[in-house]
Amino acid sequence: MFKSILVPIDLADTDLAKPAIATAATLSQTWNGSVRLLNVLPITPVMLAEYVPADFDAQQRATSEEALAIVAAESGIAAPRISTAVRKGGIYHEILEEAAAVKADLIVMTSHRPAMRTYFLGSNAGHVVRYAKCSVLVVRH
Repeated sequence: MFKSILVPIDLADTDLAKPAIATAATLSQTWNGSVRLLNVLPITPVMLAEYVPADFDAQQRATSEEALAIVAAESGIAAPRISTAVRKGGIYHEILEEAAAVKADLIVMTSHRPAMRTYFLGSNAGHVVRYAKCSVLVVRH
């Protein structure tokens, strides 16, 4: 049923992603599917562009790719069934674009505990739930 599972990860808080990764691992094993870990890098604001090194974007991407490789290795998912991707842009937009690109059947993601301004879901999780063309499973920490 779920052959392609996308798991967006915030590398600033990998502990928050662990329940989503564990859920994706179980589902991928059950359905003999694959898991794609995704990290979305923010766009460097134009105002800051002159203050960062010329290769800042490349350094940021390389660091994210290395961190994702570590998360993938620690996930317990067999290497042939897990892959990683780093995208740059708006978080929920890039999640939806990656889901379409890999033809994801399911997006498994975590959401921060709700505050008054994001009462039921975090804003990124809420957008993904509303606009995804596949099923979305939000795992609470």
